[in-house]
Amino acid sequence: MGYTALYRKFRPVTFSEMVGQEHITKTLRNQIISDRVGHAYLFNGGRGTGKTTAAKVLARAINCLNPQDGEPCNECEICKGAISGSLTDIVEMDAASNNSVEDIRSIREEVNFLPTKAKYRVYIIDEVHMLSTGAFNALLKTLEEPPEHVKFILATTEPQKLPATILSRCQRFDFKRIANEDIIKRLEIVCKQSKIEATKGALAIIATLSEGAMRDSLSILERCVQDGENKIDEDKIKDLVGIPKVTFVNGIIQAILEYDVNKALENVDAVLKEGKDINYFIWEMIKYVKDILVYQATGKLELYSEEELNLIKSISETVSKNKLVNLVYQLSELENEIKWSTQKTIMFQAGMIKLCNQETDISSEIEERVAKIEKCLKSEKGMVTSNVNPIVQSNMTSVAQSGQRVTNISSVKPTDLGSSNANQATVGTKVHSTTTTKKFSNKSEEYWPQIVNDLKQSGKIVLYTNLIGTTAKELNDMTVGIEFPNGMSSFGKTVLEKQENIREISTLVSMACGKEMQIKYLIPDAQQTHQMTSEESLQNFANESDIPFHVI
Repeated sequence: MGYTALYRKFRPVTFSEMVGQEHITKTLRNQIISDRVGHAYLFNGGRGTGKTTAAKVLARAINCLNPQDGEPCNECEICKGAISGSLTDIVEMDAASNNSVEDIRSIREEVNFLPTKAKYRVYIIDEVHMLSTGAFNALLKTLEEPPEHVKFILATTEPQKLPATILSRCQRFDFKRIANEDIIKRLEIVCKQSKIEATKGALAIIATLSEGAMRDSLSILERCVQDGENKIDEDKIKDLVGIPKVTFVNGIIQAILEYDVNKALENVDAVLKEGKDINYFIWEMIKYVKDILVYQATGKLELYSEEELNLIKSISETVSKNKLVNLVYQLSELENEIKWSTQKTIMFQAGMIKLCNQETDISSEIEERVAKIEKCLKSEKGMVTSNVNPIVQSNMTSVAQSGQRVTNISSVKPTDLGSSNANQATVGTKVHSTTTTKKFSNKSEEYWPQIVNDLKQSGKIVLYTNLIGTTAKELNDMTVGIEFPNGMSSFGKTVLEKQENIREISTLVSMACGKEMQIKYLIPDAQQTHQMTSEESLQNFANESDIPFHVI
């Protein structure tokens, strides 16, 4: 006799052997006991959850010569014929390959004939959503009013693709994902009968990898014993399915959190030498960071040994939730970039170096603070209604009453906010919508202050704060130099040297000059003067604006 796959060898033959679907098997057994079996059923659920198995058991149970408590006996002539496949009264049809109108018409012709041996002729149509529109229409009438000796059992993973006319004619049963605990119990039975030695942790990993599908878990188990050794542990499963060791993942995450580039690259090299898939490894890193967040919230995790849990605990005690959430987003962006890259290894290594850069991390934190400040500066209607200079608020009210819409308080210059001579007309002009086209002078000393202010109007507060106090001069016909009299802080350097920010400033300068221009940052040869920190820069912006808020 030929070899039989584990998922076929251990397919349940009764409702009681099925795991994780008790809400369905109990109902079906009660219908059989009370002789209230419907004429059409629809079994819906994910792959490997027991739809086809339940259909086969139901087909045998309603035809069994000696049913026992709603279960087939599996010993009578009908049951044995159904199990062996020799009984022609139980027809299994794959709609994926038999989806034409002709296939359904053949069923319509057959249903008029009485069963040869069994009480009912049962049609099990798997993947029924694959039927064509014409096939569905051909099935409608027969499905609604079949002969008394005919039963239909439809199975699908995508019920939303079925016409409403089909759904309304069937009793629908939704099969849910099987819980890991139920899968582990079933795997223990299979291992015992197959004389396979498997650790508890190994079975837990298999259950997790199967994602609620019993068939998938048996396939993974079978793959693990193909080498001839009936012994399975956690490391063996991870090697077979390509899961990187937790020590590598932990090492890289720790290196990122500690800004240790060398340690990160050492772990990256070790992973690459083992031939692990880079995209899958990044997914493991994201999952690991997610597990750290879960541990911070609940204090417990599955699938980790005591030693691995201690490593997770030590990380969770030294890092904030916000930092971990940001890391998940950064890793996700890296995964998307690598997905379309032809140099995956280089991109992966460069991404790890970038994640270990402390300045990048500081930049994200400062941008988060700036976002909070912007939120405080704006009311729900687009203007500040409290904690501003009374004269400015009075002028803003007058503008609003005159029919002009105040769209952004950040368009008001700091000098206007602090000046007691600000008049209504001036304020009205300053608070116009930022969508108005700017008319620049062709002199750098005139258009540059307007460009800096325009960055504030458009909400580019981070750029604006780092360009306060700068001047511009045209170096030649193609280049404008931006001078930083007080030098450039490390945070400012990180922000201003981003390509998207350089393009933003270059575009505004080109518009002002009426031709395409490049920009160049001019920094003193020796920055002897005091370099402002990012917090000092933001606080100076607050002081100049005469708006009472404080950077914490």
